[in-house]
Amino acid sequence: MASAINGVEEREVQKSYWLEHSKDLTVEAMMLDSRASDLDKEERPEVLSLLPCYKGKSVLELGAGIGRFTGELAKEAGHVLALDFIESVIKKNESINGHYKNASFMCADVTSPDLAIDDESIDLIFSNWLLMYLSDKEVEKLAERMVKWLKPGGYLFFRESCFHQSGDSKRKLNPTHYREPRFYTKVFKECHTYDEQANSYELSLHTCKCIGAYVKNKKNQNQICWLFEKVKSDDDRGFQQFLDNVQYKTNGILRYERVFGEGYVSTGGIETTKEFVGKLDLKPGQKVLDVGCGIGGGDFYMADNFDVHVVGIDLSINMVSFALERAIGRSCTVEFEVADCTKKVYPDNSFDVIYSRDTILHIMDKPALFKSFYNWLKPGGKLLISDYCKNEGTPSEEFASYIKQRGYDLHDVKTYGKMIEAAGFHDVVAEDRTNQFLEVLQRELDITAKNKDEFLQDFSEKDYDDIVNGWNAKLKRSSLGEQRWGLFIATK
Repeated sequence: MASAINGVEEREVQKSYWLEHSKDLTVEAMMLDSRASDLDKEERPEVLSLLPCYKGKSVLELGAGIGRFTGELAKEAGHVLALDFIESVIKKNESINGHYKNASFMCADVTSPDLAIDDESIDLIFSNWLLMYLSDKEVEKLAERMVKWLKPGGYLFFRESCFHQSGDSKRKLNPTHYREPRFYTKVFKECHTYDEQANSYELSLHTCKCIGAYVKNKKNQNQICWLFEKVKSDDDRGFQQFLDNVQYKTNGILRYERVFGEGYVSTGGIETTKEFVGKLDLKPGQKVLDVGCGIGGGDFYMADNFDVHVVGIDLSINMVSFALERAIGRSCTVEFEVADCTKKVYPDNSFDVIYSRDTILHIMDKPALFKSFYNWLKPGGKLLISDYCKNEGTPSEEFASYIKQRGYDLHDVKTYGKMIEAAGFHDVVAEDRTNQFLEVLQRELDITAKNKDEFLQDFSEKDYDDIVNGWNAKLKRSSLGEQRWGLFIATK
């Protein structure tokens, strides 16, 4: 990555870079890739499929280029304003898409204070490869303006190259900022604005995911897109914030990983992953959905060892940010997405396997989720879940308080299996694995104690005590038979 430049110099460097690379005004030049035409056939419909409904609505397209998306947006939108800072490029766009009477074209720099867009006038802001050509400060300022431009309930979609270059075009100088995804997530999540009535608005993250066409064709997870919605500040206080601010804070995730092993935040780490994945009879080319993928260790294991395509989803932004970072340089067919599995929609018969480790304890309406799993699986497809469970009967006051404090929904192993069966699955195996859980917990506790000095080099004494106390509490609950661990395998 080029060293950060600021202000006028940054704009001049970026402008000269794009004047050089837009001489041909072709898709290959705009995408900086010799395989652009083939990639575009898969990538463009994928990107468009991620957008909310914009039929009849106002769309602002920033960094519109020669109009790869402008014409597509104009087919549905009420009005599209396509904007780019290279005059020859936006003129080419107009020559291609000017026949759409609901499209207008503007040569302007998004960083210019002279760019006049009315507050609360836009339903959808769309940009594809723009922010990576701005300095950090310019991104922050533009983010603030974007929130103002959006109507309440409006959406912001953007896509960027992160971590490293994707295209194979030769470049003498490359001033592009290949940032970590969490930079963009943080900047936009921290944006606030007020309307004339002093109502506070912010951006609620709907999704952050890899572009699947790049994962499939280049084994490259660095093409990442975000979809935000402008909401009243009070409306965006939910489970996702609990996960990222309480249970799965960055430091908390790293602590868990230290105990479970590199890449893992679920019981037994690589050992239980190998055992459970071994029951799935994975074949090359199969498609796997991992619900609650954490930081990706199990997904990398499946992709690397069985040549399957894995889609990992998790509601925690922090988890997915780590997973994306860990994917870099691995050259594997794994894509990650911030998504709520209870709201996610996949076409029927999409996956050969659905896999979930110690996640569904968070879901209240399990029968509805299991029905979705059934629909998403291909005929003959397999479901594998490990999850926290409870004993039959009424839990003790202490355990009931723990369940409530964590927001868990726990069932006994037999009832859990019956719910899976009721969703339509057959050959349902519901195993009580509590004895294995106890062995794994004790082993993890012993290793943590043995490596205490090493642990304390990276974490605090409080972090160490939190882990030890937490594991001892799980051991106690499980030894008493209250907290149980179930393994569930079923076939569609």
